[in-house]
Amino acid sequence: GALMAIWILQGMAKNGNVAEIDEGLYSRQLYVLGHDAMKRMQNSNVLISGLRGLGVEIAKNVILGGVKSVTLHDQGVAEWRDLSSQFYLREEDLGKNRAEVSQNRLAELNSYVPVTSYTGALTNDYLTQFQVVVLTNSTLDEQMHIGDFCHSKGIKLIIADTRGLFGQLFCDFGDEMMVYDTNGEQPLSAMISMITKDSAGVVTCLDEARHGFETGDHVTFMEVQGMTELNGCPPIEIKVLGPYTFSICDTSSFSDYVRGGIVTQVKMPKKVAFKSFSSSMSEPEFLLTDFAKFDRPGQLHVGFQALHAFEKKHSRSPKPWNQSDADELVALANDVNAAQSGPAKQDELDEGLLKKLSCMAAGDLAPVNAFIGGLAAQEVMKACTGKFMPIMQWLYFDALECLPEAEETVLTEEECISCRYDGQIAVFGSKLQDLLGKQRYFLVGAGAIGCELLKNFAMMGLATGEGEVIVTDMDTIEKSNLNRQFLFRPWDVTKMKSETAAAAVKQMNPSIRITGHQNRVGPDTERIYDDDFFENLDGVANALDNVDARMYMDRRCVYYRKPLLESGTLGTKGNVQVVIPFLTESYSSSQDPPEKSIPICTLKNFPNAIEHTLQWARDEFEGLFKQPVENALQYMTDPKFMERTLKLPGAQPLEVVEAVYKSLVSEYPRSWEQCVAWARNHWQCQYSNNIRQLLHNFPPDQLTSSGAPFWSGPKRCPHPLEFSTSNDLHMDYIVAAANLVAQAYGLQGSTDRADVAKVLQDVKVPEFTPKSGVKIHVSDQELQSANASVDDLQADFEMYFLVYDSRLEELKSILPSPDTVSQFRLCPIEFEKDDDTNFHMDFIVAASNLRAENYDIPPADRHKSKLIAGKIIPAIATTTAAVVGLVCLELLKIVQGHKKLESYKNGFMNLSLPFFAFSEPIAAPKHKYYEIDWTLWDRFEVKGIQPSGEEMTLRQFLDYFKNEHKLEITMLSQGVSMLYSFFMPAAKLKERLELPMTEIVTKVSKKKLGKHVKALVFELCCNDITDEDVEVPYVRYTIR
Repeated sequence: GALMAIWILQGMAKNGNVAEIDEGLYSRQLYVLGHDAMKRMQNSNVLISGLRGLGVEIAKNVILGGVKSVTLHDQGVAEWRDLSSQFYLREEDLGKNRAEVSQNRLAELNSYVPVTSYTGALTNDYLTQFQVVVLTNSTLDEQMHIGDFCHSKGIKLIIADTRGLFGQLFCDFGDEMMVYDTNGEQPLSAMISMITKDSAGVVTCLDEARHGFETGDHVTFMEVQGMTELNGCPPIEIKVLGPYTFSICDTSSFSDYVRGGIVTQVKMPKKVAFKSFSSSMSEPEFLLTDFAKFDRPGQLHVGFQALHAFEKKHSRSPKPWNQSDADELVALANDVNAAQSGPAKQDELDEGLLKKLSCMAAGDLAPVNAFIGGLAAQEVMKACTGKFMPIMQWLYFDALECLPEAEETVLTEEECISCRYDGQIAVFGSKLQDLLGKQRYFLVGAGAIGCELLKNFAMMGLATGEGEVIVTDMDTIEKSNLNRQFLFRPWDVTKMKSETAAAAVKQMNPSIRITGHQNRVGPDTERIYDDDFFENLDGVANALDNVDARMYMDRRCVYYRKPLLESGTLGTKGNVQVVIPFLTESYSSSQDPPEKSIPICTLKNFPNAIEHTLQWARDEFEGLFKQPVENALQYMTDPKFMERTLKLPGAQPLEVVEAVYKSLVSEYPRSWEQCVAWARNHWQCQYSNNIRQLLHNFPPDQLTSSGAPFWSGPKRCPHPLEFSTSNDLHMDYIVAAANLVAQAYGLQGSTDRADVAKVLQDVKVPEFTPKSGVKIHVSDQELQSANASVDDLQADFEMYFLVYDSRLEELKSILPSPDTVSQFRLCPIEFEKDDDTNFHMDFIVAASNLRAENYDIPPADRHKSKLIAGKIIPAIATTTAAVVGLVCLELLKIVQGHKKLESYKNGFMNLSLPFFAFSEPIAAPKHKYYEIDWTLWDRFEVKGIQPSGEEMTLRQFLDYFKNEHKLEITMLSQGVSMLYSFFMPAAKLKERLELPMTEIVTKVSKKKLGKHVKALVFELCCNDITDEDVEVPYVRYTIR
């Protein structure tokens, strides 16, 4: 912990107290909760009672989150049945107090959170020191007593419980809780085109995009011209009239609206009232987790009470799959139900359901604890912060689809055999345990989802027999990972994720067989992850952070016909998708709409939002410190660079060579002073000269052809800036830009601002006069048509080429020759957002905010700029834990070989609303040719090597399809290579028909086939006998 100690001391030194939030550690979570909520969390002392699997899961997530302190309470000792999900207990801990053993291991998760254990009784007096109390593994009597006490004292209470495949969660956050943000979404804003004067004024927005507001939302205004009474007004409630219109307050006495204005949503705090545990018990309000099971909560509400009654009577849980215990539980449930009056009373009890509750009451499953534990920890955060809507007030969950599909296979009562999987055997029996041990799984990614999956794999006993888990991740551990990738510690920073994670789960369950790799999955690693590798797998679990890699793994799983478990999170949103061969569609079958990119002209000349100036600053970064330096380096080191460059289309060759000339000759800095001078002159161009040129072309009072002001709506009129060394933002820019240029050219930089200011006094900045005849494109359509029309060039064409060629030749002759490479210390800069000392974010923030100032756009602080420019995905441990719990429930179904589509569940959740939705996966879409049905899981199998040992020629391949399948191939391709088409030139065709297929492939693709390639994939276009084109599966063409 020396490293962590240093961070803490730095934090304290910075501000004299520890309340400063460590942005390096909490970065991704801060983008979910925000600074205010995090500060409120740091004032909360949390008690977590019951340190079995559910308690430790809640504690882990709450400690990672960063509350003021966590106290672990337990009066019980570790038993065999705890080990099926309590990942901080080991076999040598049996017989020791669970809280005391777990305390050190939990404390390591976050050195900002003091963790203590307590083994005494929960007296009223003891409870008063906490702001939030969480009960797990508690009796109904305790829940009643503590529930009423906490409600009377304003202590927020959460009760969580899991029994086998069932889960229960209850929240009481007091008579009046303030929720400051009910959904966690960014406030919307829209540009205005009109506001009427009326008893309820009507606001019309520009038809760029729908406003997205809802009736009851509150809004405020800025930059309205004319009806200025609205600017900065207190929040006004609105009524939506249409996608572009809504009404506000009485505007009849206001000034006339002229133009412009931006309307922005204001988040209004909402007061929420909770009932105490005892009164909520008899009048429960349920949050549905699965709309297909709308009657379950009421049944389970009675069932859990009956379970407590059984345990009070017998001082034990009902025995696993014991019929007489199950019958007794049903009888007790009838008693409970009969005693109810009011809404809690059920018309009829579902005996089958209640018997299952009894049969697995002794069970303890890691995935269910992960799901309920993730939710419960998020509720702790809501209780501390008022951020997001709490669960009102009961949530029940079950995953009975995990049980064997054939109803009659009622598991027999198994004597629990005192092993670490007892809690799981109590639900599924020991046959499944053996099966789990034999599984071979490929886990792609060891980040947040990867860590959670590995923990659950270890607890469930996956690959603990002759199986194996192979986990690959090419990443190293960074400080910002530690907030949710809970297998890593501060002293692991810079180590490989996969190896560290593998070692960490071996501590949790020494018998797991796991191997860490450092490979990126993709075409480049197919000689490692080859046919033999995939054919030996039982399945794949994705733990990825990008769509491309997900699509790639999806294609591999479809080709090798392996089940794929797919999941992802975004802040408090999460989803799970299961892909089952021959049953479901694949991940790639459905796609999200592509993200909208910002139009070029908006970026170049007409920004109207901070996102535009940040993207512009990112483009500046690439175009100044990376691209040109990279090209210059390639010119110096790659003998083929010039040859490749001259083949580029249009004017690109000259542009690239000019840039290389600038980098190596005309703008090559030879000293720190020259770096500063360059930065100062570049500042002048970007924030003064270019803006003056734009205003020369389009003066502030310019009118369009229709007589409307040119600068209006999304076009904000800019103004040039005047440089001053006493302006901090100006100096921020110079220091960052000069240091980055120095880095790129191997020079020593400096952060001495006084010295930089001195150097700036001697910098000559040329006078600038706007030029006439400079073309500035107003829209991307106009830009494209200008690029497309060569007519303007036609006359100057010959002239242009003479000039172009002579300049190109001149440059080639004056560029330094590559053998002088040793004189140049070129170092292209790769953008890295998470290092605060490398000037990257310094430059982005300054460059973006200066441009924002040009256009009167409100600036963004470093934290917000980093989110947008770094394209950071907000993330929090709670969502990840819950999502991965659901993934592992699907894994249990796959391992058992569930065959029915309706047994599987795709899940979506948003913990901030809170909202849950489960649906059965979509069946693989069916296609048809002749009378043959096929899906994406089907293919033609063709053996390339004939009995004679000779390989099939193209002619034989085409004939094979004519004769065997009555299909005439019209086009045939492999990857991006076209091997055959009906419109091929005759001579080429004649030669190709007699060649073996693999020879054609290597010839067209210009790549040798690797030794690991056993088969090729061919895509076909075919006609049937009536000459209609038909859609057909792909071909797997086996060559070894």
